[in-house]
Amino acid sequence: MNYKRVLLKLSGEALMGDLGYGIDSKVVTDIANEISEVVNLGVQIAIVVGGGNIFRGIKGASAGMDRATADYIGMIATVMNAMTLQDALERMEIPTRVQTAIAMQEVAEPYIRRRAIRHLEKGRVVIFGAGSGNPFFTTDTTAALRAAEIDADVLFKATKVDGIYDSDPQQNPNAHRYDNLTYSHVLTHDLRVMDGTAIALCKENEIPIVVFNLSVSGNILRAIKGESVGTIVGGKHESGKH
Repeated sequence: MNYKRVLLKLSGEALMGDLGYGIDSKVVTDIANEISEVVNLGVQIAIVVGGGNIFRGIKGASAGMDRATADYIGMIATVMNAMTLQDALERMEIPTRVQTAIAMQEVAEPYIRRRAIRHLEKGRVVIFGAGSGNPFFTTDTTAALRAAEIDADVLFKATKVDGIYDSDPQQNPNAHRYDNLTYSHVLTHDLRVMDGTAIALCKENEIPIVVFNLSVSGNILRAIKGESVGTIVGGKHESGKH
C-alpha cells in the first residue's frame, strides 16, 4: 500500500447516484464494498461526507434563508449520510464510528481528535459528520482540516470526473486534464476542484490531494495503491507539473 492512513472526501451527490435527490442504496453499498477492501488490507481510513444530495446551505441561502441557518441544516444532512454509510459498512462487518462536530450523542460520538486517531489505530473506519461545526465553511475545508488533525498521508477527493481540468470537460470537449499540479497553480488559476481554504490548508500541512472519479468501480483501491487514476496536487516537495 502506498499510504497507511488516508482521508476520503465523499460528496453528498456521489451517494445519490443517478437519482435527482436522496440516497441510492446500491451506490452506498458499492462504496462500502470498496472501503471494506481497503480496510481489510490494513489501511486506516477516515471519511468526510457532504450533504448536497439532501440539502446544500448555499442554495438555501440563495433562496432567501439566513446563511448560517442554511449551513447548519446542511450539516445535519451530512450526518444522515454518515449514518447511512456506517450502516452499510457494519453490515459488511467493518467496525465504524460516526463522529460529529455538532453534539448528537444519541446517534454519534462527539468529534474528539485523540479518540478518532485511536479508532483508526484499532482498524475502525471513522466517518466525520456535521462538517466543521461552523457555518460558512465547506465540507472540503473540513476534509482538509481533519486530514491535518489525524495526520493523514493523503486526502482523496472522490468526484464525478477523472481529475482536474483547465475547464469544464462537460462543456468543453477539448478540456485538458492535468496529471500533476502544484497547490499554487490550483489557487492562482482558480481551478475550483476544492475551495481555496481547503487547498491552502493542505499546502500548509503538505498533504497531497488526489482527485479521481468515484463512479469507476475499484478506483478507491487503485488510488490507495498509488495507481494513476486522476490528478495529484502538491505533496511534500510541491513537485507537481503544470
